[in-house]
Order: sequence, then structure tokens, then C-alpha cells
Amino acid sequence: MTKFTQNHSALAHTINKVADQGLKFSIVIVLGWIGAMKFTGYEAGAIEGLVASSPLTSWLYSVFSLQAASNLIGTVEVATALALLLAPLHRAIAVAGAASAVLTFAVTSSFLLSAPITEPSLSGFPAISVVPGQFLLKDLVLLAAAVSLLGKALTKEE
Repeated sequence: MTKFTQNHSALAHTINKVADQGLKFSIVIVLGWIGAMKFTGYEAGAIEGLVASSPLTSWLYSVFSLQAASNLIGTVEVATALALLLAPLHRAIAVAGAASAVLTFAVTSSFLLSAPITEPSLSGFPAISVVPGQFLLKDLVLLAAAVSLLGKALTKEE
């Protein structure tokens, strides 16, 4: 192996480690921050239309009040963020946190199929509205990132 190849390999390894940590901490920030916001009336009202439009989540409002449903969602999001932070302590925590992130972003990505996301003034699809359309579109990337974290947790690449 040449010196150039060794340096290239070391650099690639370092970049991958930095990227993996950046991926994890960006998901932690998103879930922790948005999850904490769920405990406010502002956020509970803001997500009502999305939650009510989905067959996966609409049942929450038949069981819980608007704020209690938002609190439950926020609790899951904050707990997921904490599990991702604590992932280095135990592989089971890493797997649980990553799996919860996958489930969370799979549900929020599914809102793209149930919420009204097109912009009627632009003749509908593929013209996507800023809210909720473009707001939800980023969850596809977050879902892929969470799947990556889950794969790493399952192979113990933490």
C-alpha cells in the first residue's frame, strides 16, 4: 500500500466518523428540539392537521386531547433523542433509539401521502406547498439518516 493510499484511507475513515457523528447529532437536535416544542400549545395546534389527516395517527385524538396527544408525540421524540445520545453506553440503547427514529420519520414521511401538500395556485402536483409539503419533504432525508444509524447500531459501528 502506498503512502498516498494510506493517507487517503485514513482521511476517508476520519470523514466517515465525522459524518456519522454529525448525522447522529443532527437527528438528536431535530428530535429533541421539535419534540420539546410539542409540549407547547403552539406546536400542538400546528401539528393538528397533519396528525388528524393520517390513518396512522388520527386515532390519537379519539383517545387523547389535542395537547395530550402532542405531549405523547413529544415524549417519544425526546426519548428517542436521549436514546441516540446514550447510544454509546449500550448497543440495545443504540438500536432502540435508531429504530424509534426510523419509526418516527416513517410516520412523518407518510404524511406526504395523507396531508394536502400541493399548492393549488400552481395547478397542484408537482407544485408542493411550503407548509406542509416542503416541511415534510425533509423527513425523507431524516428517514434515510435514521435507517443509516439503525444499520450502524445493528452492526455495532457506533
